[in-house]
Amino acid sequence: MLPETTPTRAAPAPVPPPLTAPPPVAAPPSVPAPAAAVPALRRAAVPAAAALAALSVLAAPPPPAAAGTVPHPAVVSADPVDTTPHVLDGIVNAFALVGGTVVVGGRFGRVREAGTTREVERRNLFAYDLATGRILPGFAPRPDRPVRALAAGDDGTVYAGGEFTTVSASARGRTGALTRLWLSDGSPVAGFAARISGGPVTALVRDGAALYAGGGFTRAGGLARPALARLDAATGAADAAFDIRPDAPRGSRARVHALALGGGRLAVGGDFTTLGGLPRAQLGLVDVRAARVDAWRTAFYAPRCARDFPGYVRGLDFAPGGSYFAVVTTGGPRGAERPCDTAARFETRPPRASGEVSPTWVNHTGGDSLYAVAATGAAVYVGGHQRWLDNPEGHDSAGPGAAPRPGIGAIDPRTGRALPWNPTRERGIGVKAFLTCPRGLLVGSDTTRLGHEYHARVGMFPLP
Repeated sequence: MLPETTPTRAAPAPVPPPLTAPPPVAAPPSVPAPAAAVPALRRAAVPAAAALAALSVLAAPPPPAAAGTVPHPAVVSADPVDTTPHVLDGIVNAFALVGGTVVVGGRFGRVREAGTTREVERRNLFAYDLATGRILPGFAPRPDRPVRALAAGDDGTVYAGGEFTTVSASARGRTGALTRLWLSDGSPVAGFAARISGGPVTALVRDGAALYAGGGFTRAGGLARPALARLDAATGAADAAFDIRPDAPRGSRARVHALALGGGRLAVGGDFTTLGGLPRAQLGLVDVRAARVDAWRTAFYAPRCARDFPGYVRGLDFAPGGSYFAVVTTGGPRGAERPCDTAARFETRPPRASGEVSPTWVNHTGGDSLYAVAATGAAVYVGGHQRWLDNPEGHDSAGPGAAPRPGIGAIDPRTGRALPWNPTRERGIGVKAFLTCPRGLLVGSDTTRLGHEYHARVGMFPLP
């Protein structure tokens, strides 16, 4: 593959203070000066001068919004944009949007800009300009193992969690399973030390001065924090007052597979049957202000699925406004009476007389896993390696009324039925990452065909 050279960087640009002011961090080696904003995303090629200028758009945005807070007025187009880069091997597990920059994490080694033949090495992590698709030349950290989760940070930074313990060959690159990196050059931010150990980080949610981490770890910031921790977003220190433990797993250890934040509550999904000592089978809500488990509860995920999936909740996302959230699962074909291989909607507020909540609707794939979900108000997008939606009678087969939706689909948030949107996707392992943004819906997976076009592992469906 061709080596990539790093151009000389511009002098640091002034950065406005964040709305929630954390303790100060050391300045990056350099921060590119902001360029003029690029107009609405175009499918046509961007002139070279404009594309190069857009690479410098790393001006600090306001504090990042939590997942589920980007409303869409309509269902996205089924025709992907032509500007997203191609990831040439492996799988994409996570996205974060920092200003106008998309950060991509997973397990891979080579990437290529759309419309070119030039490949560059990027081990498990890279970034590109949302408007132009140009890969950031200076951001090339090298996590030694896969990245599983990302969250946007302030001041041109990103949080990355996963299975890695180092992000570069230098001593400063030894970070444990969670790090904070400068987008200007990929180096770790001085002063951030989460000290997560004992297992991977698989989910991250940023909430102002707090960073929530979930996974299979056992310790964070020197404290015992099995599978779930709240950290200081500036320093990485574990919050001693937040000690809510997922426990009593069906598998070998408690694990958090997914986190989502909405309306002041953190949704937690994974392999556990108690949360903070209260019965919560695979799913619970945490009141983040009070740092306690919410009264909301459901027994819907108490039944067992296939033996290989002791914990089968895989994806969570709140709708804009936080009045409901969507859940997707794996688990194996078990018919309409089980929550295996399903998408479901839950109202956030429990009934007055009881905290017990049943799903508003359930949509079955009929035997195929769902891993990712994004709720935009206009649709609940689901991704995995499914063949169908609307298929409660299917057992790895198309039952009566099954709607073909290979690899990706959209569900009506009100009725729970599949929407007509059907771009198709080469199925493979499945969609592992969605990210909604004002421009559309980003999709990360392990395959190369999306919307009947070549889009290797990364694609984006724009708003019409």
